[in-house]
Amino acid sequence: MKPLFKLSTAAALSFAIAPLSAQDTAEDNAAESSPAGLSSNTIVVTAQRSGAPMWTIDTASGTIILVGEIAAVPKSTPWQPDRLKEASAGASRVIIRAQPKVSPGDVFRLIFKGGSFTKLPDKTVSSDYLDSTQLARLSALETKYDKDYARGSFLMTGFDLLARRLDFDDETVKDATEIVHKAAKKADVPVQRPARLKGKDLLDDLANAQPASHIPCLTAAMTATEIGPDLIELRGDDWRKFDVPAVMANPLEIALSQCWPWADAELGEEIRSSWVAMIEASVPAEGVTLAVLPLRVLAEDKGVLDQLEARGFDIAGPEWKPSEGE
Repeated sequence: MKPLFKLSTAAALSFAIAPLSAQDTAEDNAAESSPAGLSSNTIVVTAQRSGAPMWTIDTASGTIILVGEIAAVPKSTPWQPDRLKEASAGASRVIIRAQPKVSPGDVFRLIFKGGSFTKLPDKTVSSDYLDSTQLARLSALETKYDKDYARGSFLMTGFDLLARRLDFDDETVKDATEIVHKAAKKADVPVQRPARLKGKDLLDDLANAQPASHIPCLTAAMTATEIGPDLIELRGDDWRKFDVPAVMANPLEIALSQCWPWADAELGEEIRSSWVAMIEASVPAEGVTLAVLPLRVLAEDKGVLDQLEARGFDIAGPEWKPSEGE
């Protein structure tokens, strides 16, 4: 079961701490209703007072709120999740990330073939793939943490560095998706999700990836781990200050974005396209649509905000593009 645990950890980080789950989410597919009470403007203002960076799009029949979440918000980050909870309860509908659809068969495949995910192929070792500088950095981290990464998959090594050595997801609060989902269900607000990716497709994609494709993940994880835990609080502070370019430039955020599945061109594009499609589909809907997306999916180059802007949407909110020359 050890490989299963390792891959579950990696997948959890890759999906912004979304748990692998085969549970049916039928409760999310309730018929749409129009919660009474708060006006659209009040809902927007209440959501903005939470302190999470967000953008709004006014439509002919309502408003779309795009909340940019980061994985593992530190407890030291001063934001007001109760405000986001209140706004979610008053929204007409909420959109949150999909859960990977993992069947019992996928779990058994993972158990019996776990070595192909957690180890380098054909008894190769890290020195067969890394250049001298990369190898020296990895060796220094092995010495510091008394670990042997020679045979480990570069993806799993990257996540071990981020989750266990840098420990970036320790001492954190609930993320925005959890808060919005719970508040919406309690208030009977319809919850929508992008189409779930099948576990088989995810595992096949991961199994077919060449070791070299995970080297950017490893090097970014090494950089973040070498710099140390100050990055964690800095990332949270910049997120709360709505300094989106600074969050995106934080080595921890870069490391998370360089790892599978976001760094996989085909799979990452499928994830981004599904978000754009759902947001566009909500344009004719009345009332307030509140969507929570990973900030890196929103604000990256050619990400969701760029794609929506290119489609002619007037987006109000923090600047998400680095200033010229930055």
